[in-house]
Amino acid sequence: MPTPTIRTLAAATLVLCVVQAHAQARIYRCGNEYTNDAQVAKSRGCSLMEGGNITIVEGTKPTPSRSAPATTTRSGSGSERVDSAAQRARDSDARAILEAELRKAEARLAEARKAYANGEPEKQGIESRNYQRYLDRVAELKAAVARAESDVAGLQRELGRLPSAANAAGSAAQ
Repeated sequence: MPTPTIRTLAAATLVLCVVQAHAQARIYRCGNEYTNDAQVAKSRGCSLMEGGNITIVEGTKPTPSRSAPATTTRSGSGSERVDSAAQRARDSDARAILEAELRKAEARLAEARKAYANGEPEKQGIESRNYQRYLDRVAELKAAVARAESDVAGLQRELGRLPSAANAAGSAAQ
């Protein structure tokens, strides 16, 4: 006859198995969301997840620091106005950044055009014997020139959208 401790241990094991089986309810996937509510899953047309484990990690919520001012949400009314001097400074910074990027893009374009050599770059190494390799490199160089031209054009458009320094000063005086 088993001892009372063995019976207690067996009963505790049985209870744990029942609790664990109950905890493993069916899980349904609804797009990027998961639920164990069969009614919700049925109404939303979710699929049953079988096999595998699901791990859900909740992200931390940012807490506003005491030193930083609380941010406000913008309303559609445009009632929040930025000081004209601050806006001019922002525009000036944006223009300086875009002009620096434009200079870099123009340098890349000049380098790409030099390497492309109007579609007839000098053959390198094995390319004199393998013409297809040469044609592939020429196509890559042509694509690089097109990308660089596109970058320059995009940066020039962005610069055109910014108010010029003379326009910004004139509108501030009014």
